[in-house]
Amino acid sequence: MRRVNAPSGFSYTSRDGTVVIRHHGRVATTLRGPRAAEFLDEVGSDPQLVMARWTGNYRRGNERTARNHPRNQR
Repeated sequence: MRRVNAPSGFSYTSRDGTVVIRHHGRVATTLRGPRAAEFLDEVGSDPQLVMARWTGNYRRGNERTARNHPRNQR
């Protein structure tokens, strides 16, 4: 089952204890050492969601609320 707002466009490469996470072809973050190992242990479950969380690039659920705020009305 695919989520409606599921993150997509992420990929990662792992080499020599370093993990590079890309979003739509651009480097989003680089992990080294214990953080890279922790990421690799976690990435097997839902790779797109895990990469979105690790890069901080994911929806937080407040976008609609912010859009409807009086300060953002035009």
